[in-house]
Amino acid sequence: MGDNMLFTSYSFIIFITVLFVVYYLIPRKYQWMLLLAANYLFYFLSGPKFLIYIMATTVSTYFAGNKIGSLYNEQERYLSENKGSLSREEKKEYKAKMKSRQWKWLLACLLFNFGILGVIKYANFAIANVNYLLQAFGSDMQLSFLKLALPMGISFYTFQTMGYIIDVYRGKYPNEKNIFKLALFVSFFPQLVQGPISRYDDLSQTLYKEHPFSYKNLSFGLQRIMWGYFKKLVIADRILVAVKTLIQDPETYQGAFALVGMLFYAFQLYADFTGGIDITIGIAEVLDIRLKENFDRPYFSKNIVEYWRRWHISMGTWFRDYLFYPISVWKPMLNFSKFCRNTLGDAIGKRVPVYISTLVVWFATGLWHGAAWNFIVWGLANGIVIIISQELHPFYEWFHKKFDVKNKFGFRLFQVVRTVLLMSCLRMFDCYRDVPTTFRAFWSMFTVFNYNELFNGSLLKLGLSAADYAVLLMGLVVLITVSLIQRTGSVREKLAAKPQLVRYALYYCLIIVIIVMGAYGIGYDSSQFIYNQF
Repeated sequence: MGDNMLFTSYSFIIFITVLFVVYYLIPRKYQWMLLLAANYLFYFLSGPKFLIYIMATTVSTYFAGNKIGSLYNEQERYLSENKGSLSREEKKEYKAKMKSRQWKWLLACLLFNFGILGVIKYANFAIANVNYLLQAFGSDMQLSFLKLALPMGISFYTFQTMGYIIDVYRGKYPNEKNIFKLALFVSFFPQLVQGPISRYDDLSQTLYKEHPFSYKNLSFGLQRIMWGYFKKLVIADRILVAVKTLIQDPETYQGAFALVGMLFYAFQLYADFTGGIDITIGIAEVLDIRLKENFDRPYFSKNIVEYWRRWHISMGTWFRDYLFYPISVWKPMLNFSKFCRNTLGDAIGKRVPVYISTLVVWFATGLWHGAAWNFIVWGLANGIVIIISQELHPFYEWFHKKFDVKNKFGFRLFQVVRTVLLMSCLRMFDCYRDVPTTFRAFWSMFTVFNYNELFNGSLLKLGLSAADYAVLLMGLVVLITVSLIQRTGSVREKLAAKPQLVRYALYYCLIIVIIVMGAYGIGYDSSQFIYNQF
């Protein structure tokens, strides 16, 4: 993605400012058309050569959706016209025939679009692994790598659009008959950078409507945008300096520094990703368009399953609805489940297929994050931990019957800290980007006893000054405080109930903090959001 249209760039701020003004000045019936033009302008400015990919996805999905929809209409018309003359078996046979034709169109659309994603994102990864195997078996032959650049947001818009076509096939809603409106759904620019992965039936409720100007939408949306910039510029981009220093020299920074790097990356990732989502949702809110929340205070989760229900929610529900459930009810999987129950007994047999489906989903989740073994191992590790947790469920029940600590604050705090540490350990695969290096760094936390160096000034040699650490501490305290307040309702609604003087003092304070304490200048880089690469 070109730096000129990063969320943190001046170009982008000018872009959305002009859009906000023009959006409410033009006749409302043209608002969705303006948005479509803005989407394609945004994409063009971010990389004009990539327009062909998003247009190919839009046209192919529109065409397949029309075919599937017309087959539904043909079926309804035929059954209505022949209601009295068809037997039950004939109706069933006719519906099966029509479903088969619809399935072919769906399959063609999925293969075409996931094929584009697969070639662009994973072809060189596959070639690298084939070359490694050829070399390992003594062959001198090596395949050439493809010169392909990854278009901005291709994983996000591909998954969003394929979710739409699957829902049309399932009959969840009719296909969109206006190709330009479908193009708007596919290309809605705020969520192209890092999500959320919206569902058509949710986003379309507000995307195409006429929107009168609302001061509340403007105020709440800008507050959300500012909050996102605070997370990104004050916390994420500042702590990034130390994270880069630590992970670029893992041989030097072992033991205590691996632990610090692990925790710093956890904070950086959360502030970076949720900050980007806040900006996305805030922009949409100013435009009076509603996007689903993508995070629900995940670092307050008490176990890994709860964590993944609250982190990147749209991605998790996509894999659940479009991969896990279909695999679970797939006929070969049902037959395998029956075989397992017959041979291993009900207790074990019924769990084996579920766990296989879980590992397949987490393998795909890891691969979605990136074409590299560290992401695959990270995904499978999450799946394995979830399976182990489920297997330990009887032990947890026994423990809570024996010890009445379930609702005690201390035990809940222990569960939260345990989950944060566990997820941070797994995120080391993402942080170091190399599987052997990750394992060495992790192991060093228990074998290299240099924790005294955390208190002798070594932390000041990571590229951050004492003032930077003070700003980070302040930022994290504010972040945690806001998250705690959110547990009892919307922070913005609570602010709206305060006197105007208090509200505006807080708004100006937030703006000044972003301007003064944001990570700018020599040694800092207003970097791309981490999830841009996915």
